[in-house]
Amino acid sequence: MDLSLYFEPVDLPALGFGDADIHPDQLASAVLMYNPEAPLNIRDAQIAILGVPESRNTYRNASCSLAPDEIRRQFYQLYVWNKSVRIIDLGNVRVGKTVEDTYEVVSDILAFLLENKVIPIILGGGNDIAFANYRAYEKMEQVVNLVAVDSRFDLGDENQPIRSDAYLNKMVLQQPNFLLNYANVGFQTYMNSPASLKLMDDLFFETYRVGSMRKDIEEVEPIVRNADMMSIDIAAVRRPDAPGNPHGSSNGFYGEEICQIAKYAGLSDKLSSFGIYEFDPTLDYGNQTSQLIAHIMWYFVEGYLNRPNDNQFKQKQDYRQYSIAVSGALSELVFFCSKHTGRWWMLVPMINKEKDITQHYYLPCSKRDYLLACEDQIPDRWWKAYNKFNH
Repeated sequence: MDLSLYFEPVDLPALGFGDADIHPDQLASAVLMYNPEAPLNIRDAQIAILGVPESRNTYRNASCSLAPDEIRRQFYQLYVWNKSVRIIDLGNVRVGKTVEDTYEVVSDILAFLLENKVIPIILGGGNDIAFANYRAYEKMEQVVNLVAVDSRFDLGDENQPIRSDAYLNKMVLQQPNFLLNYANVGFQTYMNSPASLKLMDDLFFETYRVGSMRKDIEEVEPIVRNADMMSIDIAAVRRPDAPGNPHGSSNGFYGEEICQIAKYAGLSDKLSSFGIYEFDPTLDYGNQTSQLIAHIMWYFVEGYLNRPNDNQFKQKQDYRQYSIAVSGALSELVFFCSKHTGRWWMLVPMINKEKDITQHYYLPCSKRDYLLACEDQIPDRWWKAYNKFNH
């Protein structure tokens, strides 16, 4: 793929970074800027940053097209990590004549990056760019687990055109369908209709209220560990911490909590794409939101640099196995705990009645799920997965 056809390269001096002003340990010096006149082998990168200044299908947030460069102004002031990482900033995608053209180009670019084992960090733009992110996996014919950090489900109506607050339905209805699971982290009940809550339950999707997640932020980790892609709507962060969004509220995640969630995403051995959307710089106060998004990116990379690679289960001696008889379960619930990281998984049977075959899915979970099983309760996480696989 000739990337020069699709990107406007980053102009660091225009963002306020002159050579004399950059410390050698700042990210403005450490991150490689894509130059179409001296193209590089994308396979040399581990992470690629790309801006998507597309806002034509946003709901009352047209100025989010200005977000990518404002985020860069803050990100490139930060300092490098203790470990080295190869990051390339590809620049901003040239938006298409129509929004659909932009979706097509973005999905092609993301598929190209994913096929080359490069993790994209997508700076939107509107939340509908998550649909283009999903389409990249679809083009690769790869099933997708999506985690959305969002105060709303963004379902939309099947007859409604795609929009930043109405894109999930398009993923669900797309045929052939590659969406294996959707998990919403941080929804606020009063911002979602009872009908949408019921639909999420009927589809066996996972939904987690912001209050329950804030009580124990570590419970987000196994949810994220099961994801292939994550999207963050910055409106999921409380307005006092992220004022740069027209749809935020006084409730939501605190800044340090969203950074912790981003670090969990980076730590996930499975997660291969990460996007942050709906930031409107014209509503920001003292660069507060752009700074927070820069910190979110920093913590994502921090997590990536510490990936434990303990999800392959190649060496059984590296795990403790627990089998627990629970009332109402078809068989014993089986749990695994990594001796090195303390992370947990539970086996969920996938039954093929026609072929009389039962396979097992290693579902990330927490110690809390194991303790529930010890108290003769089937964890809700297990039930949802079992019903989805065997529905």
